[in-house]
Amino acid sequence: MVRNIIFDLGGVIVTLDFGRALERFRQLGVADIEERLNPYRQSGFFGDLELGKTSEEEFRFQLSRLVGRDVGWEECQHCWLGFMKEVPRRKLDHLRRLRKEGYRLILLSNTNGFVARWTDSEFAYGTPLGDYFDVLYRSFEVGMMKPDERLFRHVLAQERIQPQECVFIDDGARNCMAASELGMTTLCPKNGEDWMPALRLLLANGK
Repeated sequence: MVRNIIFDLGGVIVTLDFGRALERFRQLGVADIEERLNPYRQSGFFGDLELGKTSEEEFRFQLSRLVGRDVGWEECQHCWLGFMKEVPRRKLDHLRRLRKEGYRLILLSNTNGFVARWTDSEFAYGTPLGDYFDVLYRSFEVGMMKPDERLFRHVLAQERIQPQECVFIDDGARNCMAASELGMTTLCPKNGEDWMPALRLLLANGK
């Protein structure tokens, strides 16, 4: 029986605009940004930031060196938040409702400190992201990124739960495949799609 619902952030809770993020970094002077960023997993020092191997200040330094001028912290955050197109209120209402129904809600996100500063403060409608979840697992804090199997096992161990007790919702097919291989039921909605109808069917069928 499902008792835990594990959510991705970007593409599931927040509608993403990948093109806008690319354009912001490109305007900053990162000509090869398409090689450094993708919608699901980053590479180089961009990836190191999301793995927690690189601090925000070290990222800022490396980005400054790459573009040939000093880049401020706020400029870095502005570029990363280019991904964040909107936070539909109905999805936050879904989260509130699911918690009231007794489900434990877990966030599992590949992200970094620039984005976390936003989600931990104003986020949406004046309420921080943590108010909608029981616990947050973020790649830069735990040192692992989806679809690494170790990250999923880490969450299961920390929560003391079994895969069969979980539904995992992520817009990345590779991430869903990794969770499914461990025994979780998965949903893979498109970016911005309302996943609640499909989730209700799963829960109604005893998943």
